[in-house]
Amino acid sequence: MAIVKQKIRLGDLLVQNQAITEQQLQTALDKQKGGGQQLGRVLIDLGFIDEDKFLSYLSQQLQIPFVDLRRYNFDVSLIHRLKESYARRYRAIILADQGAHLLVGMADPMDIFASDELERILHQPIQPVVVRESELMNTLDLVYRRTEDIVNFAEELDEELTDGQFDLEALSLNADDSEAPVVKLLQSIFEDAVQVRASDIHIEPDESVLRIRQRVDGVLQEQVMKERRIAPALVLRLKLLSGLDISERRLPQDGRFSLKVKGRNIDVRLSTMPIECGESVVMRLLDQTDGATDLDEVGMPPNMLEKFRQLIHMPHGLILVTGPTGSGKTTTLYGALQELNEVGKKIITVEDPVEYRLHRINQVQVNPKIDLSFAKVLRSALRQDPDILLVGEIRDQETAEIALRAAMTGHLVLSTLHTNDAVSSAMRLVDMGAEGFLAATALRAVVAQRLVRRLCDNCFEDHQPGTKDVAWIKSLLGDKADHMQLKRATGCHRCNNTGYRGRIGVFEILVLNEVLADALRRSDSAEFVRIAKQTPGYQPLVVSALAFASQGITSLDEVFRVAEQIDESSDFMDVA
Repeated sequence: MAIVKQKIRLGDLLVQNQAITEQQLQTALDKQKGGGQQLGRVLIDLGFIDEDKFLSYLSQQLQIPFVDLRRYNFDVSLIHRLKESYARRYRAIILADQGAHLLVGMADPMDIFASDELERILHQPIQPVVVRESELMNTLDLVYRRTEDIVNFAEELDEELTDGQFDLEALSLNADDSEAPVVKLLQSIFEDAVQVRASDIHIEPDESVLRIRQRVDGVLQEQVMKERRIAPALVLRLKLLSGLDISERRLPQDGRFSLKVKGRNIDVRLSTMPIECGESVVMRLLDQTDGATDLDEVGMPPNMLEKFRQLIHMPHGLILVTGPTGSGKTTTLYGALQELNEVGKKIITVEDPVEYRLHRINQVQVNPKIDLSFAKVLRSALRQDPDILLVGEIRDQETAEIALRAAMTGHLVLSTLHTNDAVSSAMRLVDMGAEGFLAATALRAVVAQRLVRRLCDNCFEDHQPGTKDVAWIKSLLGDKADHMQLKRATGCHRCNNTGYRGRIGVFEILVLNEVLADALRRSDSAEFVRIAKQTPGYQPLVVSALAFASQGITSLDEVFRVAEQIDESSDFMDVA
């Protein structure tokens, strides 16, 4: 502690040890005056010094250890001895109670004021250690969940509602009261969902409880509350935010609204549905802060990404992206649009709904209530002189034929289908009623994709698969299976004991050649499938997933999950 209490000029120390130059220090100090950031963060952001090098140097100079939070086993109850507001203000986290003092990770252990305040708040001496600021803030998001706040606000709202009564009019009049328990409860629910990177929130009243579930990395996590009576108040508030009819409880309704949560702009798509115990609400959360994902970030391997780029830069033709709901199709297409979006190109999209707003692109949302269908918008769009068309989904024969004819007449058309893999997608167009010659002439390629969960980098372990699993892998990879280094999930605080954190896309690409086009023209599905699987360079989804498993990115269980979803599942079940 003696070293931390000294008045040390970090910049001078860095210059003296030739970590940075005098000129770089002066530049950083000038920028610091305008932004109010810590000097170390400014130096790192300017690229004058690497973060790890800076922290290593800081650790040596202060003679205090550096702790990698990604590998640290936390005691959550100990962490909560410091309130979240103080933890974020002073950028600190309690790591251990060592009796005489608390071990505290700090992004800036030279902040004497922060150290003094932490000792005063905790009523105990502290021993600071150096931690990465980015890891610290991520960890604070993980350990300071809003679960307790949600329970407290639910109880407060429950007390406000008298037994057997629900004052709809009073709640409507107080809709703008930010201190109302229902408002604070919903705010806590949204904050918790954003912290854990949830894609959806489900509010489901049951016979005696209220379930609030969040979909994180494709899997639902549940919080059950005994305050069943608060469900109508939550639904009412959400309907008001979405501009829906608050008196209509017998019919499903759809709406959307936007809000700001923890500095992030969130677009919420809301769907209500009458169920036996009230109304169920499902909300899809779309983070608009960073906009659509760039094509380089969707997760395609370099060889597939290069091939996909060549396809989307073709002057005309139809490119399909296929997979079930929630497989990342829209993310891939938006990534393609981001790359194609140039001043010299007119791009029109027809979507249901529009998920991300893209500048310079004309986006149209279909509306079945007024007969504004994909086909009707597509016909009008062709009269708007487009170069590129995105059709959110091909659902029927009419839309399929218009999209195919547009692709034949000089337009690049991007669209999606809900099919299992790339091979079956081309024949689906024919099954819909599109002429085989149309599909064969216009279709250029099909991309199929799935999302698999990434192993948590804090808690995975080596995995030796069983005999049946090895036999199945060898049937797909041959001798390459002998060199696989597999990992499996275990679970820790960072991944909420799931063993997974984040997702990555798994892809397959089928580019149509003359032989495939001929089989499609004759509507010969069996021949098309046989030729497709023998096409040079074609790699099935399961093999792509196994490639990620062999790199330790995902687990064999996730590969099995992909295998079960596609046509090869019967082969999988025979051996596994």
